[in-house]
Amino acid sequence: MTKGNDTTITDELYRYMLAHNPPLDPVQRELVDTTYARFPDHAGMVSAEEQAPLLAFLVRLVGARHVVEVGTFTGFSALAMAQALPADGTLIACDISEEWTAYGREAWEKAGVADRIDLRIAPALDSLRAMPAEPHIDFAYLDADKGGYIAYWEELVPRMRQGGVIATDNVLFHGGVTDPEATGPTAAIKGFNDHVSADARMDSVLLTVADGLTLSRKR
Repeated sequence: MTKGNDTTITDELYRYMLAHNPPLDPVQRELVDTTYARFPDHAGMVSAEEQAPLLAFLVRLVGARHVVEVGTFTGFSALAMAQALPADGTLIACDISEEWTAYGREAWEKAGVADRIDLRIAPALDSLRAMPAEPHIDFAYLDADKGGYIAYWEELVPRMRQGGVIATDNVLFHGGVTDPEATGPTAAIKGFNDHVSADARMDSVLLTVADGLTLSRKR
């Protein structure tokens, strides 16, 4: 095995990385801070700070006009992606919590992108299955309950247009994916990773971004 590098991401190096990426704007920063203050026991569910500019970059890179997010929480990632959409673009955000997404709604209004976000409060599978079956999605972000990842994937992939991209979060699951005795959500992520790597419909790469991020492009 050839290991590309042995760089350890120290706190100092992490701060350096953030300093050389686009900074969070005031609305994004306020939403992250509010999430940690209001929901300290669940704040780990918010996407990592460096993922906001990355998701925005990817939305612009693929020229996305139709975006789907599975798992919205307090709306940080949805905010970043919606800000990267053209004025007539649409992001369908799927979540089951009115309480958590209320903070997102407020932030989206402040940022002036609420008209680009269609929040659907329902089980995500129901929301996905209600979408047109033909390929029409340009970009999707999957960051929801880990046990549902394969089912969400199977609803998203047929609906992705050729060249469309799915970004999937938490694919390293705190490093637990190397545990041969993994159970629960960790085992679900391991199964998902195997499922994705074997899917001939997509070209996929697993990256060590935050808690692991897989980028998959529709062939």
